[in-house]
Amino acid sequence: MTEDWYFCSHRLPVARAARDLGFDVVVATRVDRHGARIRDEGFALRAIAWRRRGDQLTGAVRSVRAIARLYREERPDLLHHVAVKPVLFGSLARVLAFRDGTAAPVAINSLMGLGSGFAATTLAARMRRPLLGLAVRLAAGAGGHIVVQNPDDAARLGRLGIAPERIALIRGSGVDTAHFAALPPPGTGPLTVALVARMLRDKGVLDAVAAIRRLRSRGLAIELELAGPTDPGNAGSLSAQTLSRLAAEPGIRWLGDVADVRTVWRRAAIAVLPTSYGEGVPKALLEAAACARPIIASDVPGCREVVRPGETGLLVPPRDIAALAEAIAALAADPALRLNMGRAGRSLVECHFAEEIVARETAALYRAALAERMARR
Repeated sequence: MTEDWYFCSHRLPVARAARDLGFDVVVATRVDRHGARIRDEGFALRAIAWRRRGDQLTGAVRSVRAIARLYREERPDLLHHVAVKPVLFGSLARVLAFRDGTAAPVAINSLMGLGSGFAATTLAARMRRPLLGLAVRLAAGAGGHIVVQNPDDAARLGRLGIAPERIALIRGSGVDTAHFAALPPPGTGPLTVALVARMLRDKGVLDAVAAIRRLRSRGLAIELELAGPTDPGNAGSLSAQTLSRLAAEPGIRWLGDVADVRTVWRRAAIAVLPTSYGEGVPKALLEAAACARPIIASDVPGCREVVRPGETGLLVPPRDIAALAEAIAALAADPALRLNMGRAGRSLVECHFAEEIVARETAALYRAALAERMARR
């Protein structure tokens, strides 16, 4: 996968489950600050010298060759590529590494949200779309399996001609429901709304700020906490200077990267994510729901999996600041509704999104894919 922090935050439960089933797990990723943690789990770690964006053609070629060399050295039985770039580069490297006629490993390809790839209208998104299409076709080729996290993405792949038996729906990356336990409602004082995410425009950070400005101009004592780091490697990231200016406004705080997000949910009564295009299943929303917080999110793929309108939260049209403000005001005025929605969200996570469920479903896919490989031999 692309980044070591993403492995630790999203894929660790699945890797642990594979290890416990007897797999030797090798993690191949760009290594920044989390290498020691990965090794401490007992996984072999192989560093890949790439970036999420800006590799250029020569850098891409070097990365594909390096991954192919890794595959030839490790001779794995199964590959699990996570996110679009690893799917594309890893699939190309698989072809390159095993073109001598040796048996290629079976490939599992997780595409963690197709919304921005197919729905965004920016120039950068339009330029990336052919690569996304290539990654999907490579992932489905040679008996590969594609994992998606929501039914909307499964339907998109179907419209691209991907056979249903090649598509596996595994909802999210899993939540540790013991660690993210249900929390009591926050105490007295101004009601706090929290947005937990990387500080990207597409996550709706500026929309959330605009909604809070609107509500405070009406005299409502509602505050906003922005919890998450900037992401200089992403063109849509807000700068630290911009976030500091926003945090200078009354009722808005930027917390930066938060080591334990439960500290946010102890203070915040409502979770918001007014994302523009959606993603697989936003883990930040699952963690908020596990902590028994109601959610207001955009009506886009991924968010719909967590927010059952009127039950676990409210959905609003993307980029509709007025609707977002009204939804926040409605929940702010009704403590009983917030409590009931929080309880329903907690129950939803326990039943469908707990990390042991995701790990079990992924392990079952591994076994099925390996059985297919043995049958082909």
